[in-house]
Amino acid sequence: MNSRYLTSTISKLVANGLTRIIGRQVDITAGVNLARRHAIRRRMSAALAMWAFAVVPLYTNSANAADWPTNPVHLVIPFAAGGATDSLGRALARELGKQWKQPVIVDNRPGAGGAVGADVVAKSAPDGYTLLLASGSMFTVNPFIYKKLPYSAASFEMITKVASGPMVVTVNAQVPAKSLKELISYAKANPGKLSFCSAGIGSQVHMAGEAFADASGINIVHVPYKGEGPAYSDLMAGVVEMTVGNINAIAPLLKTGKLRALAVTSKERSPMLADVPTVAEAGLPGFTFSGWFALMAPAGTPKELTSKMYADVERAVADADMQRYLATLGMTKTLSPKGTLADEVVQESVRWKILVSKRKISAN
Repeated sequence: MNSRYLTSTISKLVANGLTRIIGRQVDITAGVNLARRHAIRRRMSAALAMWAFAVVPLYTNSANAADWPTNPVHLVIPFAAGGATDSLGRALARELGKQWKQPVIVDNRPGAGGAVGADVVAKSAPDGYTLLLASGSMFTVNPFIYKKLPYSAASFEMITKVASGPMVVTVNAQVPAKSLKELISYAKANPGKLSFCSAGIGSQVHMAGEAFADASGINIVHVPYKGEGPAYSDLMAGVVEMTVGNINAIAPLLKTGKLRALAVTSKERSPMLADVPTVAEAGLPGFTFSGWFALMAPAGTPKELTSKMYADVERAVADADMQRYLATLGMTKTLSPKGTLADEVVQESVRWKILVSKRKISAN
């Protein structure tokens, strides 16, 4: 049974018990005058009710950890289908569903750089049945580019990072640049002519593009979309010229011949695109960028539940099939030490606050 049903059931049992106890006590005080009996009854009711409501949450939380889940779990993906968050989320949902013996339903809620989906989860009951697979930028970047967000880090129990992966500097095949150096030279010779697409303002794809532009000293125009899927459709069509996108979402599209990968943003070459040099190898020393994704629950979710989720995610990403799938996405498992993700977010936010200010990035 779920927490709401269990709480209701216990409350009814306690209420029935209170009635019987109070009734007996009133019988005992039968020799006391009527007003005195009513006063005794009121004081006993208040005291016993306070005891009941103190005990019920403790019992409910304990039962949740042991029995949860007894219903399908919703995993909110705050971006459109077809992107890195979506691909990882569907794989994670399959693995967790096996462990939980309940369907884990992927629910895409794109918009506002992940804020729409985050708001849905933040306002959900903290009972473990609505979770969020967040991209890092939703917490390290969005607070600095939106004047007002419907959520904050305090709106969530940050369970753990799940996986991370590099980005890849990619251009439409019609762009006259066959290497990263040529792309930088072309962009400098044509300031403002090239546009780069992203999964939305403040998304990891957006910030990877901004960081690359800042490091290389080029002027390129940002065009935001509601997810990588629609962004890369326009990239292939030539509506926009380039992106610094998640490797797992870009790699399959390279086979079409409509896109050209110039460099990956990891420290070492990716096995997924072994022939593509790193950004440092290609002429921009010191530049690296990695996108990460994390599982979160609404604030107030019992610690017993979040501890179980952490352990279950740990088992999920250690599974051999999941490891192979992550490799096909160009990702690696990236678990945060238990209880440290919130601190990691604070530390990383410092870097992005500086870049946001320097690049004058705003979503308003």
